Amino acid sequence: MPGRAASPGPGAIFLLTDYGLQDEFVGMLHAAIRRLAPLAPVVDLTHGIPPFDVVAGSRALVRCAPHLGPGVLVGVVDPGVGTARRPVALGCPGRPGPGGPTGPTRLVGPDNGLLLGAAEVLGGVVEAVELPRPTRSVTFDGRDVFAPAAARLWAGEPLGALGPPLDPVSLVDLPSPWLASGEGWLEAEVLWVDRFGNLQLAARPEDLADAGLGSAGVVLLEHPGGQQPLVRVGAFEELRQYRAPHGAPALGLLVDANGQLAVVEDRGSAASTLGLAAGQRLRLRGAPGAPPERDPWAQEAR
Repeated sequence: MPGRAASPGPGAIFLLTDYGLQDEFVGMLHAAIRRLAPLAPVVDLTHGIPPFDVVAGSRALVRCAPHLGPGVLVGVVDPGVGTARRPVALGCPGRPGPGGPTGPTRLVGPDNGLLLGAAEVLGGVVEAVELPRPTRSVTFDGRDVFAPAAARLWAGEPLGALGPPLDPVSLVDLPSPWLASGEGWLEAEVLWVDRFGNLQLAARPEDLADAGLGSAGVVLLEHPGGQQPLVRVGAFEELRQYRAPHGAPALGLLVDANGQLAVVEDRGSAASTLGLAAGQRLRLRGAPGAPPERDPWAQEAR
């Protein structure tokens, strides 16, 4: 039986949307929150999710969730607004930690898969309700449904008071990113290309080790445009010593700030150099080459 999530305490209201900053949409979210919870701190995580890209929004929430304090997390990437998709509020116990659960314990947004990845990071969904639909508008649930619900939750209103209960099993989820491996190879989807052009993969260092590539100083990247050796590095600048004599940039494999493997270029865009984008599948396999003088991932491995 689902339990009841612990009260989040005051904390903050965290916002993530695809609204951009050109129009008044983000300001209206702030205004709706301030009207009902004038003392609530509001943190804008990002409003630059590509329009309608629920997968990108979900993955951004997953990256953010482990680093947030208590409060309410609002995600709005909602191409189905005004349709039969449900507006929901979820209760989670919080991210497990040595000092007890941390992070937001309430999540608000559309039931289109956007929220569930972050909910898993925050301990899993233990309670869910369907939020009432607006009567005055069917195209701006961020202002009329999600922001008011977040303000009420931040102010201490119980989740169950916001709407009828839902079975968490009925919530819409997104497909898992592609990850496969065998002896001597690892294939992973590109999860995210950040603004610097780093390619975050759906794989972690332990996945590379499981494929028998954990001790390789150089791996070979196979992609739709060809092949590229990657030097395993612990920092971007370490790649400068591997530049070719004619100045061609060296590319590397690094453990990024989220603990994922990433294909990177020092002071350049690996995505542009390789002509790759999020959603593509890449294969790593063993390649000849001198390993780095030290193991840059030794700390992560411990």
